[in-house]
Amino acid sequence: MFYDHATISLKAGNGGDGAMHMRREKYVSLGGPDGGDGGRGGSIYLEGDSNQNTLISFRFKRHFVAPDGTGGGRRNSHGRAGQDTVIRVPLGTVVHDATNGELLGDVTEPKQRVLIARGGRGGLGNTHFKTATHQTPEFAQRGEPGQKREVALELRVIADVGLVGYPNAGKSSFLAAVSAARPKVAAYPFTTLEPNLGVVGFADDSFVLADIPGLIEGASDGAGLGLQFLRHIERTRLLLHIVDVAGVDGRADPIGDFHRINTELQRYSEALATRPQIVLANKLDLPEAQEAWPEFRAEMASLGIPVFPLSAATREGVDNVLRAVIIRLNAMNQAEADARQADVDSFAVGPGFERYTPAPRDRARDFHVEKTDDGFIVSGEPIDRLVAMIDVHLIAGQAYLKQRLRQLGVIASLDELGIKTGDTVVLGSERIRWGPPEPPPKRRSALSRKLGVR
Repeated sequence: MFYDHATISLKAGNGGDGAMHMRREKYVSLGGPDGGDGGRGGSIYLEGDSNQNTLISFRFKRHFVAPDGTGGGRRNSHGRAGQDTVIRVPLGTVVHDATNGELLGDVTEPKQRVLIARGGRGGLGNTHFKTATHQTPEFAQRGEPGQKREVALELRVIADVGLVGYPNAGKSSFLAAVSAARPKVAAYPFTTLEPNLGVVGFADDSFVLADIPGLIEGASDGAGLGLQFLRHIERTRLLLHIVDVAGVDGRADPIGDFHRINTELQRYSEALATRPQIVLANKLDLPEAQEAWPEFRAEMASLGIPVFPLSAATREGVDNVLRAVIIRLNAMNQAEADARQADVDSFAVGPGFERYTPAPRDRARDFHVEKTDDGFIVSGEPIDRLVAMIDVHLIAGQAYLKQRLRQLGVIASLDELGIKTGDTVVLGSERIRWGPPEPPPKRRSALSRKLGVR
């Protein structure tokens, strides 16, 4: 069975916690903070592998977890980063977020890597929070949680030329005649149930040819095997449209068959409908096909579409078809090269040249504040990330949280909505009572502790 889609669950590694440590060393008074940073969590990548052809490896293994980073240590020791996890997929794999359908990546080249789940950042040690007025911070960040997501993998075969046509039109026979591929060939419809690829060599050139299961009327709506395999010809640059002009399966209208297949292509994708086509009138070794050939050729000529007589069974006309395909592909390659060169020539660098770099979106201020009957709710990705990296139950953590909220503009938004001391504020997964942080308990001196004075 050909596995061309799969859904997998990913969990990137969490960042390691920053260390809260004070330097304690003989003959060094007031050593100050020396807590190191935590290591980043491992990320998850997809990597193109030319040795894989299907997604069958994800039938049994669907959950992938990257290792976490380790925590920081004393003497400014940084934690070890989690090792990245690399998942190998066949070329032509398209990745979408299974929840919202967002396109995450498209793997088309060997060794190409696409980041799918980013590992969490390591928390900062307390040495980063030392200031002129606060020289012994008793606070360090937690590690940031790694991304967790479910993704849908979809394999779209990469080929130069795709074969389309009705079932039993002779597509597999043509592939077997021009390449070393050996697809199943039989005298009944839907003999081909999965895409077949073959490398075609002619003279000094070669190209990759894809044979997909036959299309029927309504394929764009899922009839037959249409929706499952139409995507496999989306990447092709040229279509070979094979038409059975003999009507051996009771289809006595080859011109109508041609238009019906093109209608299904257009309904599925406008880009696919405008793809260049070469029409092959197959089974010309039969008398019925020879009778229908003049009318069919005249119809294609009126549409301005190149058409070639062919008999895949006897290989008659195969060389002419391959020669036309090579010429067409070479012309397309040259046109693409000229277009790229024109873009380079128009991008002149000289006096007055100014490089434009698009400004990144300020995601740090992407939050939403809402007033409810129970208090206030502050939501957004930066808020969730901030709260996850702070222990809000610590007095030092509360002070740092207020500082960061002020820098992000959250406190200004809350003031506009009329927040008062004692109101409840929900920040991500945490619920806090608004107001100044409680002062830390007064530390007793050594003499007080010795004498037992509270």
